[in-house]
Amino acid sequence: MFHYQDVIVRLRRNEGRRLIQAALRMGPRKIDEIRRLALEMNWLDPEAELPSQEEILAALEARRKPRQAQASKVEPYRELVLGWVKQKMEAQTIWSYLNKNHGYTGSPSSVRRFVRKLSATIPDPVVRLHFSPGEVAQVDFGSGPILPDPVTGKPRKTHFFVMTLTHSRHQYAEIVWDQTASTWLRCHRNAFEFWGGVPTKIMPDNLKAAIIRACYYDPQVQRSYGEFARGYGFQVSPCVAKTPEHKGTVESGVRYVKRSFLKSPRTFTGIGDANRQLMEWVLGEAGNRTHGTTHLVPLTVFAEEEKPALKPLPAERVELAVWSTAKIHPDCHAIFQKSYYSVPFRLVGKQLDLRAGDSTVMLFQNLEMVACHPRATRSGQWLTNNDHLPEEKMAYLNQTPAWCKEQATRIGDFCVEFISELLGDKVLDRLRAAQGVLRLAKKYGAKRLNNACRRAIAYDNIRYHTVKKILEHGLDQLPMDESETGQLELPFAALSPRFARPMSDLFSPSMN
Repeated sequence: MFHYQDVIVRLRRNEGRRLIQAALRMGPRKIDEIRRLALEMNWLDPEAELPSQEEILAALEARRKPRQAQASKVEPYRELVLGWVKQKMEAQTIWSYLNKNHGYTGSPSSVRRFVRKLSATIPDPVVRLHFSPGEVAQVDFGSGPILPDPVTGKPRKTHFFVMTLTHSRHQYAEIVWDQTASTWLRCHRNAFEFWGGVPTKIMPDNLKAAIIRACYYDPQVQRSYGEFARGYGFQVSPCVAKTPEHKGTVESGVRYVKRSFLKSPRTFTGIGDANRQLMEWVLGEAGNRTHGTTHLVPLTVFAEEEKPALKPLPAERVELAVWSTAKIHPDCHAIFQKSYYSVPFRLVGKQLDLRAGDSTVMLFQNLEMVACHPRATRSGQWLTNNDHLPEEKMAYLNQTPAWCKEQATRIGDFCVEFISELLGDKVLDRLRAAQGVLRLAKKYGAKRLNNACRRAIAYDNIRYHTVKKILEHGLDQLPMDESETGQLELPFAALSPRFARPMSDLFSPSMN
């Protein structure tokens, strides 16, 4: 309106349109509009009083024809839609509800326009929370740089862990390979030891390493994280799901790491070098800057106010124990991080609770520990307690050739000789046959088995089946000449052939 007043003053001095246009950088149509309005309102009279800005605005509004706005088809459902918008319902979902349940025939775009205008009229005030020294630390992950894998050397994605004290804004940051529960707990412990104390509360997001079930009223804390929190004496205060603004302090810290540390011209030879540079940055540039919100230096506030308010660290380091559920496979082993741990065979097919500590792995059934192993040092490692396996299935593994020879000495010299020859086969593995021969002693006794082995050796028939038939038909009880050798034959009666005929039938007259 100030410029419009200037146009009227220049028109009173009879300045031309081009001169006014050049001086005020105003379009010719607008100048002509003000000229017509001034003539109509008699404002060009030099003797008349110059109109005020309010009068010019009122005259322009009166000249403009009111625009006939077409009513939206969603207008009859305003109150209904308003309630849904306050519940943060999406416009597409609102259109679907209106279309199916309320007979709405308009397009989804009409609903989107109506929701957009309606949302602009709904105020969304926020309340900034302030925390006392040592009260709360907020924690989050962010996307880290691409670094070479220490094993393969190939480029690999990383993440960076950030924990920020909400009072001083001093933070701890670390670059990691993953966001697993063990990494999550280890980074917490590193942060506490870096600060030399523990805050009263930790405010995490709803990631799986911290919260199993995100809920407004009853969130469920991950068992490993809960045990860790009890060890260090802090409370877990998870954010409401899908509301990152609830932990805006650490969100700002994550953005600051991305924009300041990662965007700066740096080169990393590996994850160790990257973390060394990151820690120098945290204690240097980040810690000694003047914070944009508090207008104080984070390291100074931390040293003077927050560090004395932190809880002391436990006398002993809290073990980083990760809990998970493991199914027992038919081979009597549970799998954890690509390694295998044996469990009593009676639990095959069951679901057990597995607790993996720094040095041990324990498995529980209904709070009762059923197996304990040292933690595997590499992927693919098998940790087996033979007592966990069924005895009948372990016979082949336990009854080695040395065991068979030892057992044979308790039976007799002929058994030792028979077993030695049986196991001396250079072509066929005959361990099962040796085990079977020794097992016959349970049924027939050691003396009979030794005699049976003697008879089989005499006839050079070193087979399990031979010894078994000798015992079944009592041939070990028959006297045997020391010079008797050759092919071992069983008695005719023992063979009991089905279609045998007497020899005399071959010479009877009827056969001629």
